[in-house]
Amino acid sequence: MATTCDTKLSMKLLIDTKAGKVLFAEADKDCVDFLFHILSLPIGTVISLLKEKGMSGSLPNLYESVENLKDTYIQPNQCKDILLKPKSSVGISPVPFLLLDGDVTTREKTFNCSSNTSSHFSVYDDPTASFSLSRKLGNTAPRVAGGGVETKGGFVKDAVTYMVADDLVVKPMSTISCIALLNNFNVRDVGVLEEEVVSFGVEEALELLKASFESKTVLTSVFMSRKKAEK
Repeated sequence: MATTCDTKLSMKLLIDTKAGKVLFAEADKDCVDFLFHILSLPIGTVISLLKEKGMSGSLPNLYESVENLKDTYIQPNQCKDILLKPKSSVGISPVPFLLLDGDVTTREKTFNCSSNTSSHFSVYDDPTASFSLSRKLGNTAPRVAGGGVETKGGFVKDAVTYMVADDLVVKPMSTISCIALLNNFNVRDVGVLEEEVVSFGVEEALELLKASFESKTVLTSVFMSRKKAEK
C-alpha cells in the first residue's frame, strides 16, 4: 500500500449500541500492520507526534529540554535529531502510515560491503559520519518456503481477517473467538449490536496512537467520540 497523507484504511466495527462502546473490529492486513508498527516507534518519535495533542506525563518536558538545549552543550559528533527524530530499526515496510516514523531514507542507507574474502550487507545509521558508497541496494523481497518470493511486505500475512478488540488485543478472526468475546461482555440481545465500517487516515491514526498510551478502550475512545460529533 502506498504511504501518503491521503492513505485511508478501513475497519468494520461491531458496536454495542446499548452500552455505547465498540466490542471489536474486523481488520485486514494493512490495519494490523499499522497497529503492530506502533511497537517499533522510538519513544522520541512518539513524543514528537503527540506532544501537540496534549501528551501527558513528563516525557514531553524531556523532549523539549533537548529541543531547547544550545549546541554549545552538545558533543561535536552528536546532533539533536538522533534523539528528537530517531529512526526505527525494525524493517517491516511497507506499512500504512510509515510516514509517522519520518522519512526512513534520510539517514538509513543500505550498502554492499566487500573484501577480498567475503561480501555482506550492513546498515549504517550515523548522520555525522562521512563515507563512500560502493553501491546502494534496493529492497529485496523476502524468500518463502519452497524458494518462492513473498510479494507483499509488512508484518502479518494477508490470508485471514483479524479481530481487533477495544483494548487492541489482536488475533485471527474466528467464530469461536467472536462468541467468546460476546460472552465476556455478557451480550445476550444481538439486537443491540450494530456493524459500521469506518475509514481512517493519518489524523485518526495519530488519535489511535495517543489513545493506545492512555486507554483500555482505544477503539471506543477514537471512533465513538467521532460518531457522537457527527450527530
